[in-house]
Amino acid sequence: MPFKHNACHRHHIGKMKLKVTNWSEYEAGLRHRGSLTLWMTPEALSSWPAPKRTTPGGQPRYSDLAIETALTLGLVFGLRLRQTEGFLASILQLMGVVLAVPDHSTLSRRTGKRQSPDRRQDDRGCVPAKGPIHVLIDSTGSQVYGAGQLLEEKHGVKSRRGWRKLHLALDADSGDIIAHVMTDQEAGDASQVEPLLDQIEMPISQFTADGAYDSNPSYKVVARHSADAAVVISPRSNALERPDSHPASQRDRHIAAINADGRMKWQIATGYGKRSLVEIAIGRYKSIVGRRLRARSFVAQQTEVDIGCAALNRMMACARPKSVRCKTVTA
Repeated sequence: MPFKHNACHRHHIGKMKLKVTNWSEYEAGLRHRGSLTLWMTPEALSSWPAPKRTTPGGQPRYSDLAIETALTLGLVFGLRLRQTEGFLASILQLMGVVLAVPDHSTLSRRTGKRQSPDRRQDDRGCVPAKGPIHVLIDSTGSQVYGAGQLLEEKHGVKSRRGWRKLHLALDADSGDIIAHVMTDQEAGDASQVEPLLDQIEMPISQFTADGAYDSNPSYKVVARHSADAAVVISPRSNALERPDSHPASQRDRHIAAINADGRMKWQIATGYGKRSLVEIAIGRYKSIVGRRLRARSFVAQQTEVDIGCAALNRMMACARPKSVRCKTVTA
């Protein structure tokens, strides 16, 4: 990898220094993230009870809005379901709003039955983009509840601990999560490009991903979504150009540029370095939302991830730093 070429001289390379230019605004936004000041619009009050169903069956008492509100508060403040029930009840009491609070059993049951909303039409806290966007994608693992390594080694308990894969699509300019998909740990990264792009209505100017997405289907999926999009995917180290390709495809042009000038110059020329922004977003998700999924069922885990991404976007809307690189003076 290019970043390993200068590993033996790393101690001579100065660390990049950044300066936040909007510190007062950013600091106020960080305080606002932990504020307990809530308001209930008349539309939210009227939509709290579930609408009357027209088909046979039991009548639900709470709408999806009430369930989502409770789960969002619990996830943001790190509360379990019982504590979430008491937390929401106390807030409504302080506000003087007379509303029934979903109990923890209802929250657990409805989480496993809730359908994820259409993120292309629903307001998820993202800032609407103007014009074509630069999409960055990557994946990470989320730990699932199960027996720990100590129990497995000491007592021979068979571990039920597994992983779920969270695939994220990020807007490079705004930093918002604009699409996400959760799969099991066996799903390949390249197979989730199409489900991610299906959630994005805006045209794409550039699509950037790492070598795990280096496949012809990935290029074809992006071309079907936005024909003029530039696809920047790092080719594998043993990638070869196709001699029968006329005109040369984007992938062949990338391979030719790397063979001619080296991978580091190719990264600078194509803007591949922006891919680090999606890795930062993944670290932000794990540090704020968490590394482990609380829910047990797969559908409930999808709901948890959906609420976590929406909450993270709203937090970023409250506080977003603007950083510039400091100039270094050499003697």
